[in-house]
Amino acid sequence: MDSNELSELRALVEFLKASDVAEFAWSKGEVTLELKFQGAAPAAGLDMAQVAQLMASQAHAPVAAAPIAVAAAPVAESAPAAVEEKHHIVKSPIVGTFYESPSPGSPAFVKVGDMVEVGQVLCIVEAMKLMNEIESDAAGEVVERIAATGQPVEYGQALFSIKPR
Repeated sequence: MDSNELSELRALVEFLKASDVAEFAWSKGEVTLELKFQGAAPAAGLDMAQVAQLMASQAHAPVAAAPIAVAAAPVAESAPAAVEEKHHIVKSPIVGTFYESPSPGSPAFVKVGDMVEVGQVLCIVEAMKLMNEIESDAAGEVVERIAATGQPVEYGQALFSIKPR
């Protein structure tokens, strides 16, 4: 585990403590993390998608005086629509929050129907308060924006579908 992953893990643990989560389990490759906080109110375990969504919703919100209530309802996986095999899928290289424009109120970097070149910025994925520009790795026409603005994205999650030239 490198220092960046360790820093993200520490931030996650601090967030979970502040959110009054009683239990949390996560695994990636050979690394498994199971947390049980003493004195926390019993709550159902959360998966990474729920934690990412909760963290993203709280990232821009003012700090609340009362503890955050964590709902135990499952979060539906956002599956990309059926994509033809001929289309190239641009995937997120990092975990973070997806934004289609450089700032609120600004036009999107690209829209469905736009022609893009290799290296052209498609979107931003914010991770740990850093804005990471995601560039196209294929030239062609944008046929679908799969991720939604302001929503958390996972590593390897589909962001755009591009019909190559």
